[in-house]
Parts: sequence; C-alpha cells; structure tokens
Amino acid sequence: MKHWKELYEERKMSAEEAATHIKDGDRIVVAHGIGAPLPVLQAIADHKDAYKNVSLHHMMTVGSTPYAGAGMPGHLNLNACFISSGYRGLLEEGLIDLSPLHFSEFPEWLEHEVDSNVVVVVTSPPDEHGFVCCGLNCDYTIPAARRARTIIAEVNPNCPTVYGDTFIHVSDIECFVETDRPMSETLSKETTEIEQKIGGYCAELIRDGATLQLGVGGIPDAVLPFLMKKKDLGIHSEVIGDGVQVLMEAGVITGKEKTINKGLVVSASLFGSHAFHRFANRNPAIELRPVDYTNDPRIIAQHKNMVSINATVQVDLTGQVNSEYMGGKQFSGMGGQVDFVRGAKMAEGGISIIACSSTAKGGKISKIVPVLDAGAPVTTARTDVDFIVTEYGIAQLGGKSLLERAKALIQVAHPDFRDGLREEAERRYKRRL
Repeated sequence: MKHWKELYEERKMSAEEAATHIKDGDRIVVAHGIGAPLPVLQAIADHKDAYKNVSLHHMMTVGSTPYAGAGMPGHLNLNACFISSGYRGLLEEGLIDLSPLHFSEFPEWLEHEVDSNVVVVVTSPPDEHGFVCCGLNCDYTIPAARRARTIIAEVNPNCPTVYGDTFIHVSDIECFVETDRPMSETLSKETTEIEQKIGGYCAELIRDGATLQLGVGGIPDAVLPFLMKKKDLGIHSEVIGDGVQVLMEAGVITGKEKTINKGLVVSASLFGSHAFHRFANRNPAIELRPVDYTNDPRIIAQHKNMVSINATVQVDLTGQVNSEYMGGKQFSGMGGQVDFVRGAKMAEGGISIIACSSTAKGGKISKIVPVLDAGAPVTTARTDVDFIVTEYGIAQLGGKSLLERAKALIQVAHPDFRDGLREEAERRYKRRL
C-alpha cells in the first residue's frame, strides 16, 4: 500500500488531463456555490466534443458556467436544481433542465435518481494525515463523494479548512489539479433604505437566545445591524456569510442557548468574502454539515425558538408564497426555504418569516397580489407561513382566516396598490374590509 504522499504526487495533473477521466454517460456532481472548481469545469467544457451524454448536476454555482449553453446538449447536459443568474435564459431555450427539489433531498436524489459517479470539488491542500478539506461547502458534495467512482479535486491553498463533515482522504481522490487562484466571493452590497426597514421589522420578531437561519443577500444583511443588542443568538443555516462573522466578533452569536450543537455555528456552505473564509479557517466555533442534516426539518425543529428568514418574489392574499418564478419565467429555485420554514414551525417557540419589498420594477409592480401569476409554483404553502414582512410592517398570518390574512397583507402592501387589493378581496370574500 502506497503512502498518501506518493499517491498525491502520482495523481497530480493539469485540468485538461483531469477532463480525460470523464467517460461517456458519466453523471457529474458539481460542488455548490463558490466551491465549484472553475478551472476543471472550463477544461471539461473545452473537452466537450470527446463526450457523449455526460450530465452535470448542482444546486447553483458562483462564477462562469462554460458547460451550459449552445452546443453543449448531447455532450454536456446540465440538470440544475436552482437557476443561477448565468443561465436563466437557457432554461427557456431548452438548453438546460431543472429538477425542483427541497435542498434537504438533494443528496438522496443524487444517489437514487441520478446515480452520480463523478464529483468535482475545490479542496484545501492535504494535511499531515493525508486529508483534504471541502471547506467551502460539504452540503451535497461530501455525501456524493463517498459514493463516487471518480473525484476530481482542484487543490487550492485559498480554500479554508473548516471543521465538521468536510474531509476526504487523498487515497479516495483520482485527480488533483493544483491552482492558486483567488476563490470566488459573494460580497455584501450596501443595503437600501427599504431593506433596512424590513430588517428592523424582522429583528423585532427575534428573541434573545433564538437560533437563526439567515441566508445571504440584501434582506439578511439588513437584519444584522438590528441584532447587535440581542443576546446569545445561535446559527443553524444552509449558508453563512460575512454578517455572521460580525455578530460572532461582537459577542452576539454565542450559541449558548442552542438546544443541539450548543456553542457551534452550523451550516452547509460558506458564502462570503475572502476575509470571511480566513475567519472560518480552523475556527472551532464553526462546523459544516451536509444538507440532509442542516436542512432536515426534524433536525431544525429540535432548536427551541428557531427563526427562519427567507426572501420571496410574490405573495398572494391568502399567504401563498412564490419564491422562484418571475415575469412568466423560472427565476431561481426552491432551495432550502421550505425545509427551514417547516422546521421552524415545528420547533418549540419557532417562527417562519418571509420577507420582501412591497414592490418591484421601480414601484410599478406589487409583490403582494390577489393571486399568484399564471404558471407560478407555490414554493411555500399558506399553511406554513407565520409572518410576511415588508417595509410597511409585519403581517401575522399564522392561525388567521382568509379574510384576516387579506386584511393583514393589504396593510403591508405599498399604499399605491392597497385600494386595488382591497377591491379584489372584497369581491372575492363578499365582505367589506
């Protein structure tokens, strides 16, 4: 049996050579988000004419997606479970496919429906024991890697070592592609006045000692400043970013009151800046776990005072939520929204918050509507929603009748659309509001 160092040296190669290890009919799992090995994916795309019916599967990626587009189907067929900005139009053109799934189901789907056999990932260099770390995400990457015939790893010293279920031994990896490129980042943008108002209302619903699921983006970023006076918050999430670092360093996030994984920030992925990656590196307070753990509603429900905060595209007057369809087209995907909404609702003292601005397209379109757009999916059922928050306040829906829901939602709609919404509700329910 060869020593792991010898195996590593033997298996080092260029991205172009690694691409030749893909076989016709292979089913490739691409690591999520900023953990996608972009040089390897570029080499696979460049090598496309050598493949027949190779499929790629992932939740979303950050950065280029050269394997999706014209000329790829038949060689490289992308079946995503979340529509990223880089290829929203490709779904309408029939160049890619979408499988709508709860994020918690993704590892099982890859095993039983896709029967994936190749995994491409970004890892840290091997440690003294011969283990590399998938420190940017382990969500579905680690479960898929444990079953794969072939693992191709971009080995990059800029990938942090993050504790948890994140390690793969060198002997299990077929190809090592060494790079030193800067990792992709998901940088926070300056929050708008509307987002700040929404953030303030969301913070009003969060108690000291609560455990939070906070995603990344304008609204989660806007919530964070309003949490600086809270005490002993915990994190159990599918993604974490720079805002978590700010609250940890301020002593707001301690995890002392968490029911399980006490004292730990638990997530499935890192999304953030290079500074955040360095903060997470070998940080004993942060652990990454696969999504069939982090997003399992039964696990989420074990956290007392669990709070899930998710954004959306559209809410109808009964409280049905569409978070994935816009302008007659698939805009994103279900992701982990429903996993956390249901887990939070089952938790003792838990609540689910759906947050959005009241309008879109510069105030021309109301996000609170009489009925969802034709063809739009119901991402989150009205029976699962506790609160809808806009810049105009908080609408409590849990336990309310249809008439009460309509009244509450009209109150948090933009004033320019309230009369029309009220007229529609009165026509539907034959009652004056």
